[in-house]
Amino acid sequence: MQLLHVPSSFCLSFQNVKTHEEAGLPSYEKPLQLSSAICCSLQQQRTERSKWASRRGSASSSFTAKAASLEDVAGAPAISKGVAESDVLKALSQIIDPDFGTDIVSCGFVKDLDINEALGEVSFRLELTTPACPIKDMFEQKANEVVNLLPWVKNVSVTMSAQPARPIYAEQLPAGLQTISNIIAVSSCKGGVGKSTVAVNLAYTLAGMGARVGIFDADVYGPSLPTMVSPENRILVMNPEKKTIIPTEYLGVKLVSFGFAGQGRAIMRGPMVSGVINQLLTTTEWGELDYLVVDMPPGTGDIQLTLCQVVPLTAAVIVTTPQKLAFIDVAKGVRMFSKLKVVEQFGIPNLFDLPIRPTLSASGDSGTPEVVADPLGEVSKTFQDIGICVVQQCAKIRQQVSTAVTYDKSIKAIRVKVPDSDEAFLLHPATVRRNDRSAQSVDEWTGEQKLQFADVPEDIEPEEIRPMGNYAVSITWPDGFNQIAPYDQLQTIERLVDVPQRVPSQV
Repeated sequence: MQLLHVPSSFCLSFQNVKTHEEAGLPSYEKPLQLSSAICCSLQQQRTERSKWASRRGSASSSFTAKAASLEDVAGAPAISKGVAESDVLKALSQIIDPDFGTDIVSCGFVKDLDINEALGEVSFRLELTTPACPIKDMFEQKANEVVNLLPWVKNVSVTMSAQPARPIYAEQLPAGLQTISNIIAVSSCKGGVGKSTVAVNLAYTLAGMGARVGIFDADVYGPSLPTMVSPENRILVMNPEKKTIIPTEYLGVKLVSFGFAGQGRAIMRGPMVSGVINQLLTTTEWGELDYLVVDMPPGTGDIQLTLCQVVPLTAAVIVTTPQKLAFIDVAKGVRMFSKLKVVEQFGIPNLFDLPIRPTLSASGDSGTPEVVADPLGEVSKTFQDIGICVVQQCAKIRQQVSTAVTYDKSIKAIRVKVPDSDEAFLLHPATVRRNDRSAQSVDEWTGEQKLQFADVPEDIEPEEIRPMGNYAVSITWPDGFNQIAPYDQLQTIERLVDVPQRVPSQV
């Protein structure tokens, strides 16, 4: 998990919770590296779009002239479909994703490539990791540019899309959370420092960037969401057939809070609260969301532990004020996340400063978030920068997690590259299986080894490897056993030195 800290009069610290081998670029031309440091206001983005549009217009005329000149070449041989496809992919491989450090072809972004080589027409779709990608317009413009430069191309059509909203290990989650890509906890572990203000304004910033967003107010004792937003329907509705909760909405953002349950503030004991929070979160019909922002209650008690254990957090944003007392409590919260494998060692600080302003406080009381009330103001610009950072880090973490542990069937070895580590190594599948430390393999009371060396065939191969949060993978073996293998444990297992020869693929 990476740390995003926002020093301030209000101090925000964003921590990546979840965590490719770099592909070599084809030798074509110097890669077109897109800058990852893109921090601009919504107004600036609109200005840039108009600039790109005018550039595309001027570029289009030059491309038309180029095509006309090619038509004048009599008897030019027609290009084959295979060569045409290779040309297009080679051109697109010049475009580097700044977060992954890899070209967009290797990232798998290029979809539905269709080429009419006779007419010189090319169409394809760029499927990005999130609809809120801050550089999607640049991807589109560069893709048009590099393909149009091919001498046989006369017309290029690029469409933009985003991957379906889904966590990378959805089948392990409650049904209500299986169509949510990223869950972001906003926490302070200290009351009164502006955590709910940050949670709400961050959510509406992400929505303004094009993402599908929801907010879950996890404070049962003193819910803030009903005060900070103004939905027309202020009561949650139950689906009688499915026994699920239908969230309310305000300005396109889905909302769930105990304050919308017709209860107001609750008086109940900790275990009851944990049960209510679990029910509200996991039985809600969230639908497809790119980001669910969880407004965590103050403290580090049962509710926080329940949320961190039930919910696969992608990231955490920590909010504090500069006072020593506030910072001490925040440090406790960071240590809690660390113990729960939410932070661990995967963090590079990302710091943002958000000055306390009267208008920010007033907007929280009025029911209209500041980024909605004044989208071009200074506060909105800061939240835009935070939102861009959240989007970039979440995409990077998902990519790292999905490729951290894989099985290379050609050499019959498990390949491991722990997120945010430069080291990659190989493990023998049988060795990994023999090192299982679950109760099925080791007696919990005596420590006696129940799984014997000879019980595991030397040529055993995993059937499936799936991520388990940012700290482990689940490995399914041919006998049906599911082994949970934490990264920490995989790093201690004897490594494969004599790598088997690569098995040629069967035609």
